[in-house]
Amino acid sequence: MQRKIPEALNLHKQSQQLELRYDLEEAYQLSSEMLRVHSPSAEVRGHGKPVLQTGKKQVQITSIEMVGHYAIKIHFNDGHDSGIYDWSYLYDLCLNQEQYWESYLEKLHQAGESRDPDSTVVKLMLN
Repeated sequence: MQRKIPEALNLHKQSQQLELRYDLEEAYQLSSEMLRVHSPSAEVRGHGKPVLQTGKKQVQITSIEMVGHYAIKIHFNDGHDSGIYDWSYLYDLCLNQEQYWESYLEKLHQAGESRDPDSTVVKLMLN
């Protein structure tokens, strides 16, 4: 994974987008939901098998703190705050967010789960 340090981080509270600016031409936006469901924490990554995060469509970032000179820690309004997002991981999320997002949506679909915290997917079995 390439280690590229952002020159600026800007949380757009209204849209819940974290903007990462790497130079004048290179800026990316990651949604709070994207960051939450792809948290690098053990709670999400699991111990050998990732844990599918469901119902996170409305999750919000409440605060961001620096972790040394190598990462940030993001606090979410659902209480999650154990992920340490190092610069390499954030840059990877930026570069591959479309692929990761599509894969996440497919996993939700296969599991019969939803992004919406107020929804339950029910499969009907018709004879």
